[in-house]
Amino acid sequence: MTYCVAMAVEDGLVFLSDTRTNAGVDHISTARKMSVFEQPGERLLVLLGAGNLSLTQAVLHELSEPAEPGQPTLWSVPTMADAARVVGNAVRRVHQREADPLQQFGVDFNCSFILGGQIAGNRMRLFMIYAAGNFIEASAVNPYFQIGEAKYGKPIIDRVLTPSTPLGEAAKSALISMDSTLRSNLSVGLPLDLLVYEKDALRVTRFVSIDRDNAYFDMIHRTWGERLRQVFAEIPDPDWQQSLGDAPQHPERALVLYHAPVGADGREHERDLAPAQTLAQADKGKAQRR
Repeated sequence: MTYCVAMAVEDGLVFLSDTRTNAGVDHISTARKMSVFEQPGERLLVLLGAGNLSLTQAVLHELSEPAEPGQPTLWSVPTMADAARVVGNAVRRVHQREADPLQQFGVDFNCSFILGGQIAGNRMRLFMIYAAGNFIEASAVNPYFQIGEAKYGKPIIDRVLTPSTPLGEAAKSALISMDSTLRSNLSVGLPLDLLVYEKDALRVTRFVSIDRDNAYFDMIHRTWGERLRQVFAEIPDPDWQQSLGDAPQHPERALVLYHAPVGADGREHERDLAPAQTLAQADKGKAQRR
């Protein structure tokens, strides 16, 4: 499993990926999920891949091998949308070659990609490419994409990321998102690859491989956990009379409770079955009968 996230904000793009490919009891392996295609001053493209490692690597081989004469490549396409089509076509070629043989062994064709970057004379763009080769583009409404084990790192991004978020803050939110995922899923692991692209740079200016000795990521790991516990402790506990309200006024909306039909003395229990009554209402009725 893996976790990759990419963000598009006004100042640039953020790409972050882990490197774990297997997390067995006695066997942990790693491989890079980030590939960079750079022609300084002309284009910078970043590709993140998740899914079956043999399939994502097969797609990379398709992209790196010489194309047939006249066929577009990532080095020749004029726009980022054309680059996304090149990757999608590579995925389809791998599917045509590998899908049926894999199916015979009960293995699904599973791979997905995030492609982002900028080509000279064009604006920055970010795409998610699916296993069928089709793709969608990030927008102001949804300025980020995730692939792999995405659920643990999604809440923090949804709360803080907007298109106007400064590039440094976007990178910070990506790292916190990754930390949350690392804490909850052993199939995602260090080291991490972080690339932050500055708008119109058309080259790599900020890249780091993050391992256990990285002081900044260690600070994020410690501080985020401490602050979450602090905020959690500051939130008042539930107040059943004020915050959550009294027992429901409408019996049909109350929790249906079933009580033991026989009491400890062997006689029929006075509250045999009390559907449509809360425990509080039943106790009140019993007290009145007394």
